[in-house]
Amino acid sequence: MPELPDLQVFSKNLTKLFKDKKLEKVNVTVATKLNVPVKELEDALEGQTLTHINRVGKELQFTFKNGHILALHLMLHGELHLFEAKNEHRFSIIELIFEDKKGLALTDFQKAATPTLDPERSDVPDALDVDEKYLEKKLSATKSPVKTVLMDQKVLRGIGNAYADEILYDAKLSPFSASNKIPADKVKVLLHSIKSVLEDAEKQIIKHNPDIISGEVRDFLLVHKPKHKETAKGETIHQKPVGSRKTYYTDSQELFS
Repeated sequence: MPELPDLQVFSKNLTKLFKDKKLEKVNVTVATKLNVPVKELEDALEGQTLTHINRVGKELQFTFKNGHILALHLMLHGELHLFEAKNEHRFSIIELIFEDKKGLALTDFQKAATPTLDPERSDVPDALDVDEKYLEKKLSATKSPVKTVLMDQKVLRGIGNAYADEILYDAKLSPFSASNKIPADKVKVLLHSIKSVLEDAEKQIIKHNPDIISGEVRDFLLVHKPKHKETAKGETIHQKPVGSRKTYYTDSQELFS
């Protein structure tokens, strides 16, 4: 599943491709997840100029000149594909066709990827915007493992399984630590790791695949490495679930319980 750094890069690359272009046609081939009737979506977006594309949490939000927003959530297996004139990609959920006949298709063989017209605004902070006071408050309010809290989109938006592992490895904090047992000085370290790991990952993705609009670039990750038994430092990588999520960690990460 694409996570915050992936989606950051997707949004920038898609903006380069489609900013200031008029949307001629929107085709919805799987309407079960759409929050409004297809006709309402067509009336809101067709003929409108796209002003920008932002990542908001784990969504890509396409904002049009008339103020309407189309949000796309890729879920686990959603992918974005470019096409010209005709979309030949299988398992399409929605197609956006712009004035130059260049199009963008969202596909998902599981049909779980979700388009939403004018999504509700959320008060939950983005992982790149969270402050120390908020993070300490949320961690102190629960005994849940810290990894669970980092991935809870009702607490913090944007972090998924892979980058939760990377952040906790960078902070030298065990993913199994009880959140309310983590001391204040360690919360400060964790906050720094959240921002530095995510921002560096975006730079690495651009370096390795500058034009990417779909998929994942993960070769540079340090601990979330399913095919490796050791980190680059020679530390043993352990794998154990936190909840239903496979979790990768080392003995260097301190446990608070």
